[in-house]
Amino acid sequence: MRRRTFIAGLGGAASWPLVARAEQTTMPVIGFLSPMPSGERPAHAAFRRSLAEEGYVECKNLAIEKRFTNC
Repeated sequence: MRRRTFIAGLGGAASWPLVARAEQTTMPVIGFLSPMPSGERPAHAAFRRSLAEEGYVECKNLAIEKRFTNC
């Protein structure tokens, strides 16, 4: 009987990494493309403020990928 209990325990322990991975959620990503050079501009601040009003905060529950054309 001890052998069966041991084997059952190993089977349960082997499934823990799968359960832990299943609980991770992905963070939404927003792409931000601007013709202005990098730096804080009024439009960028307004964009972040609007997201915050909806409950999204960068690096907390949202990732923002920023790209600038520097034309």
